[in-house]
Amino acid sequence: MTQLSDTQAMILSAAAQRPERIALPLPESLRGGAAVKVVGAMIAKGLLQEVDADLRKGEPVWRETGDGHGTTLVATEAGLAAIGIEPEDANTAPVGATDAPTEGPAPETPSEPDAAPKARTPREGTKQAKLIAMLRAPDGATIEEIMAATGWQSHTIRGAMAGALKKKLGLEVTSEKLEGRGRVYKLPTV
Repeated sequence: MTQLSDTQAMILSAAAQRPERIALPLPESLRGGAAVKVVGAMIAKGLLQEVDADLRKGEPVWRETGDGHGTTLVATEAGLAAIGIEPEDANTAPVGATDAPTEGPAPETPSEPDAAPKARTPREGTKQAKLIAMLRAPDGATIEEIMAATGWQSHTIRGAMAGALKKKLGLEVTSEKLEGRGRVYKLPTV
């Protein structure tokens, strides 16, 4: 399944709630070249599609084609599936019926790809790799030791442990207070 950025997920979620799955307007924070880049990537991945805008209905225009017509952006079936929404054909059947089996597999599908990013490993030679090596050492490492090795400030180290190591890489960082050394952080050895 496609891994989405927060911005891409916001665009697709908003489109799923609009009539005819129109992705416009884009979030306020996304303008100019950034908007073109994000939308271009989403079109390339098949998450969005450019279609002729119906100006009589007042559909927003993404870009003008040069012949007096414009195009708008619409979330595709793949785009909706990427945020865990089943195609319209599948959504209309469960509304009238109480088929529990059709709704059962849906929550499992999004949770499987969430486990895949946890298998990521940092590039060798980076400060993050150095941090992981220090934490995997039998004695672990203190904040002060990591500061000396990486040049990071203490808040950056704590943020890296909580964000990159725990959330993104799925590593379990433990800490204990040792007499004479202070708080020591460790990772389980591989």
